[in-house]
Amino acid sequence: MAEFLHRDRTPESYWRAVILFGQNVASYKFALGKSLIELSGSDNDFVKLEELAEPFSRHIVDHLVGAPKQATSSSSRFLNACREFGSGKITKDELLGQTAKLGFNNVIDAFHVVNREEIPIRFFVDERKQGGIRLTDELFRLRERLHFASLPHEIEARWRLVETAWQLRVTRNALAVDVDGESLVMSKNGRRANLTSCRDALNGYQKGKCFYCFNEISVVSASERLADVDHFHPRMLVQLDAPLRLDGVWNLVLSCRDCNRGINGKSSRLPHRKFLQRLDTRNEFFISSHHPLRETIIAQTGHTRQERISFLNSSYATAWEWLIHTWEPSLEHEPAF
Repeated sequence: MAEFLHRDRTPESYWRAVILFGQNVASYKFALGKSLIELSGSDNDFVKLEELAEPFSRHIVDHLVGAPKQATSSSSRFLNACREFGSGKITKDELLGQTAKLGFNNVIDAFHVVNREEIPIRFFVDERKQGGIRLTDELFRLRERLHFASLPHEIEARWRLVETAWQLRVTRNALAVDVDGESLVMSKNGRRANLTSCRDALNGYQKGKCFYCFNEISVVSASERLADVDHFHPRMLVQLDAPLRLDGVWNLVLSCRDCNRGINGKSSRLPHRKFLQRLDTRNEFFISSHHPLRETIIAQTGHTRQERISFLNSSYATAWEWLIHTWEPSLEHEPAF
C-alpha cells in the first residue's frame, strides 16, 4: 500500500486503499463503503445507526441473491437476518433493527484499517455512544472529486471478485480469472462465473488515470472520459503467432481514448520500454491486495518479484522482435504511480 500512496495522497487514493487493500473476512466493508457514498449527498453529517442500517442491509440483501456466501465464517446472526428478510420471514423494520444491533459490531472499527494500521484520514468518526457515526469533511470532499462517480463501480467490482472467490472456495492452484471480451470471468474445475467489467476491476489500481499519459479516465458508461481496455502487448501479436499469452489480467491496462486509438495513439504498436516498469508497478498493486486478482497475477507471471520482472522482460523482448516499432504519448501528465 505504501507504494500505491507514494505519489498520490488524495482522498480518492486513501479510499481506494481501503477498498482494494483492506483485509476481507466479510463483505461488510463494501456495503459500508457504498452506503457512505450514498449518504454523502445528505446535508446532515450525523447519521444514526438506524439510518445507516437501511442502505447497509439493502446492499447485503441484494448481493445475497446471487452469492449466498458473504463472509469467511460459517455463521452470522446478521447475515441470517438478511436471509430471513429475503425469504419474507421478517419485516423490513425487523431487519433494520437487527442490522443496527448486529451489523456494525466490527466493520465500523475496521473500515479505516489497512495492513493492520489506520489510514491517516477518516471518512467518518465513530460516535456510536451517541447513537451513530459522523461523516467527515474528507468524505464530502471526496464527493466533489472527478473520480467520485467511478467509486461505486470499483466497490461493486471488488465485491464481486471477493464473494465469487468465497463461493467457489478458490485456492491458489485452482483459481483463474480470465478475460472474455471486456469482462472478467472466474474459472474453477470447469465452472465459469461472470464477474464484472474489466474497467470497473482495473480502474482503482490505476487511480482513475490513463496508464500511458495519466490523464483522467472514468468507468461510467456515459462519460466522455470512458476508458478503453487495452492490451499492453498488442493483440496483433496473436495474429502474428507470437508465442505470448496476451489475454491475462497482467497484460490489461486502462487507457484514455487518445492514447489507445487517437490520431497519434498506440493502436497496435508496442509501448516504449519505459512503460514496462509501470506495468510491473501496477501488477504489484494486484499482488499487494488480497485474492482473487492477486493469485491470478502470481499464477500468470511468477511467484516472486524477480520471477515476475523476468517474465515481463522476456515477454517484452519477444514482442519487440515481432513488432520492432515502439510508441509513447506526446504528452504525459504528473505521474500517479
